Amino acid sequence: MRKRALVKSFVGVVGFVVIVLVGVSYQPDKTAEELRAMYGQAPSRFVEINGMQVHYRTEGRASSLDKIPLVVLHGTGASLHTWDGWVRELKKDIEIIRLDLPAYGLTGPDPHHDYSIEAYVRFLHQFLNKIGVKECYLAGNSLGGAIAWQFALAYPSQVRKLILIDAAGYPQNSKSVPLAFRIGRTPVLKQLINYLTPRAIAESSLKNVYYDDTKVTEELIDRYWKLTLRAGNREAFVRRLNAPTTQNEAWQNIRKLSMPVLIQWGKHDELIPLDVAERFRNDLPNDTLIVYSNAGHVPMEEIPERTAKDAREFLLNNR
Repeated sequence: MRKRALVKSFVGVVGFVVIVLVGVSYQPDKTAEELRAMYGQAPSRFVEINGMQVHYRTEGRASSLDKIPLVVLHGTGASLHTWDGWVRELKKDIEIIRLDLPAYGLTGPDPHHDYSIEAYVRFLHQFLNKIGVKECYLAGNSLGGAIAWQFALAYPSQVRKLILIDAAGYPQNSKSVPLAFRIGRTPVLKQLINYLTPRAIAESSLKNVYYDDTKVTEELIDRYWKLTLRAGNREAFVRRLNAPTTQNEAWQNIRKLSMPVLIQWGKHDELIPLDVAERFRNDLPNDTLIVYSNAGHVPMEEIPERTAKDAREFLLNNR
């Protein structure tokens, strides 16, 4: 009887703690309209694709005769704002098209809940056709990198050059995983993320992917956090993390990519370690690898000046 009473007491305490946590950490959704006022002003545009109002921006100008734009794809949990530094550095020489992928930013969830890489490749093809881009340079970070190289495999004539920045694609063993990713892949806990998403999770996750924590500003944390709260994004985030994948087979086709490829990697990336960059370099027939000693998983965001400089040289030289 005493043991049963202790169990009941323990359960009661746990229940009380859960109630307190819910009360303290509960975050309601933010509407798309509310967030558009913060993050969707000019030069933002929206185009309808598959029932989604896709958020994108076209900035800069192509100074070369070929007028080929650079299309850039962000990673999991991010948005087109991750490329702010690149736009600032490159817009005088290159036209840049950036967008919020389905499940993220102001674009929000896919009505069909398909977050496979194959679905993202089809989506990108539809998006480029819708805005009239027949050929481009293509860059992607993390998830965006996986989409980029698989898009280049599916539509090689549409990609002139490819930039892979700490790109996903190979089987890997992460040294450290952001807190939001761990919660999103944990049974039971992943259901709570739809309601319990304190700002501290965004801060912890950003510091996990940055090398220099002093660059994780309050403004940066706020933007990542608030866009996560966009109606439908939290459920989509969990669905994407747990989506079925064929990447373990797809990477075997990477060696078929024939266009020039620049590989950029943060030396201190603990989510997709440097040995993955070496695998890309070994398999790609026409590549250049640059490793940055002062960056983590998102070098284009953490050190935009240096990474953009290298990207410009790659894109504008040796056509």
